Amino acid sequence: MRKEMEKMKAIAEKARGTWDNFRKQRDFHRMHHKRVVQEKDKLTNDLKHLHKHYLSYEPTLKELQAKYQVAMKEKMLMRLERDRMKARVEEVEAKIKSLMEGKVEAPSTSTKLKKTRKGGDSKLPPDDEAVNPYADLDFDPPRVESFQLKKAFRAHLNSVSAVAFHPRKPVLATVSDDETWKIWSVPNGDAVMSGEGHKDWVSGVDFHPSGTHLVTTSGDSTVKLWDFQRANCSHTFTDHTQAVWDCAFHHTGDFLVSCSMDHTTRLWDTQSLRCRQTFRGHVDSVNSCCWQPFTNNVCTGSGDKTVSLWDSRSGLCIQTFYGHMNACNYVCMNLRGDTIASCDADGVVKLWDVRMVAELGSMSGGPHPINCVDFDRSGTRVAAACDDSVVRVFDTVEKKVVSELRGHESAVQTVKFDPEDKRLVSGSSDCTFRIWS
Repeated sequence: MRKEMEKMKAIAEKARGTWDNFRKQRDFHRMHHKRVVQEKDKLTNDLKHLHKHYLSYEPTLKELQAKYQVAMKEKMLMRLERDRMKARVEEVEAKIKSLMEGKVEAPSTSTKLKKTRKGGDSKLPPDDEAVNPYADLDFDPPRVESFQLKKAFRAHLNSVSAVAFHPRKPVLATVSDDETWKIWSVPNGDAVMSGEGHKDWVSGVDFHPSGTHLVTTSGDSTVKLWDFQRANCSHTFTDHTQAVWDCAFHHTGDFLVSCSMDHTTRLWDTQSLRCRQTFRGHVDSVNSCCWQPFTNNVCTGSGDKTVSLWDSRSGLCIQTFYGHMNACNYVCMNLRGDTIASCDADGVVKLWDVRMVAELGSMSGGPHPINCVDFDRSGTRVAAACDDSVVRVFDTVEKKVVSELRGHESAVQTVKFDPEDKRLVSGSSDCTFRIWS
């Protein structure tokens, strides 16, 4: 009994020691829990104070952003006014010089035409007078193999559907499914101007050859002409009955074309502000249109799998190119005007010889649709905006891919070389446009 009692005492002492350790650990964890709760309450209070502080700054930030946009618009308007005044000063100086020499020149024919036809119909230039200055020029192809992503800009709240470069200044226009268009400086990407007015997604954009106007097309079935000098929409063309996909200015600036889901392409007069011609012949949506450089011919690509060339004077189809096995999404022409590039929903790019009315070759960009193509100045490189988030550049001579530009997070909707081939700009469904050089 004594041995059992001593044994139980030892067990009791051991249990008491274990209990003391548990009690110490319990007290420690209880204090630690209280400290964590206190820190949590403190952090919660700090977050509440920071949130209130942020809310107090938000109106100021919005006000500053609005002031910045107004300042950038005023800056752009001042630049346009400066260029306009500079041209007027040069004209006055030339007149003064001619007066001093005693040779007062008569008004030019073009000036007379402009004065007489103001508000009236414009005239397309005769075919024999239109000379393509790029017909005999050779340009070196850009080194697209070494192009890399330089900058990415979150430009819109929705997909960027089209881009266009200013003909004279380092300025880029973008349009989006968020119903707006914006103008950016290149390569810095500073917002210069923005415009609202369409009631649905904006699909196409192009600059006037003189850079004084902008044209946009939209899913609201309208084509809008924007005047930079007045900073407003100068006119809205409403003859299309369904969504309008694309638009392009004539090299004279007196005409523009637009193509629509209503199976037609229309020729608009920017002087008389009316529809001068309607091109009918496609049996499906006309998805893209462009001018043959320095001619009166219009090229269109349609969902009926054909590419057509039209005479804007008669409204008749001159040539039709067959070969696509799926809807044609986009068409463009090289500077010489002798080659057409078209892409379709099967991921195929085709090249067409305008003079021979024949297919020059076909290039595959993979199983995904290609949404846009664009020639460089040399005509030996074609950039393609692919639905798999990649911009592919093809060699038109060897008919192969020479560069793949990866970086977009969603389908690439548009792509354009700048006028000097120094950089490439692409717009995507990830709401960004990216500059590659």
